Amino acid sequence: MSKKSINLVTVICIFAWMLSGCSGNSKGLTTIKLNESTHSVFYAPLYVAIEKGYFKEEGLKVNLENGSGSDQSMKALLGGDCNISLLGPETSIYGYNGGTKDYAIDFAQLTQHAGNFLVSRDMNEEFSWDNLKGKTVLGGKEDGMPEMVFQYILKKHGIDPMTDLAIVKDIDFGATSQVFASGKGDYTLEFESDASELEKKGLGKVVASLGEDSGQIPFAVFAAKKSLLTKNPKLIQSFTNALQRGLDYVMKQTPEETAKTIQPRFAGTDSKDLVQMVTTYYNQDTWKNNLIFEEGSLVLLQDLMKDAGELSEMVSYENIVNTEFAKNASK
Repeated sequence: MSKKSINLVTVICIFAWMLSGCSGNSKGLTTIKLNESTHSVFYAPLYVAIEKGYFKEEGLKVNLENGSGSDQSMKALLGGDCNISLLGPETSIYGYNGGTKDYAIDFAQLTQHAGNFLVSRDMNEEFSWDNLKGKTVLGGKEDGMPEMVFQYILKKHGIDPMTDLAIVKDIDFGATSQVFASGKGDYTLEFESDASELEKKGLGKVVASLGEDSGQIPFAVFAAKKSLLTKNPKLIQSFTNALQRGLDYVMKQTPEETAKTIQPRFAGTDSKDLVQMVTTYYNQDTWKNNLIFEEGSLVLLQDLMKDAGELSEMVSYENIVNTEFAKNASK
């Protein structure tokens, strides 16, 4: 082969790599950089898909990174530091309304309930939502799903989030459990495994599930930039296929089997405690039986955002949601 031909092949290979936004490895797998907004049992179907080898069977290797919050996961996605993000769907709306050119599109919905819990410092509390009046709660970022869902629940119970209690919103995502453990706040909002770990250490008591009190709501989705969905749909389809298999496994297996499968992802968590956490998420019907982000769910989400004063303009379903991959994966 001539030097000119070799150079041409090199250029073509580089262009193909840029087009996919991913990289290959020595085992012939395409590496996907996946950024999760938090590391939680809440995302069990994803970890099942990784541990059971479903991604590998689709020709993919998933490199998982913790973004420490949906806003940071979206920043990583739009900045090119990852290919796919697992995060709150509100961030895609913010990006679209903010005028992002290559904006994020939600192509798979993983959960249909909130995944966090209210933890009280009072280990003997007989809980009522009215107990929060006059108290301090370690909450989340004001325009994020955990905080907006929390405020939605408060209003349902006749509590004004602005005047009836103090909600701390300036703590870094993922750090609330440590701050609570240090003695700040009467209550804190935590995902699993942080909620159960506080309880196990005698530092707090789980008194309410936001997932149960809020009802069905799209809380966690997978998103990718519009350009990747357009240029490499096969990659997104392969990813979604593996994810659906992980979801199918969770739907069919017992909490014990699911906990056993994802244990490597929670090496520091006692196996019995992990089973209990998975069981809790099973019992509140956390996961959808398919990955299709329905239009009604987006309407519900935007109503919630509007009620929280965080939505500048309604976004149409067709602009930020693509259900093609999820529908194909569920066939």
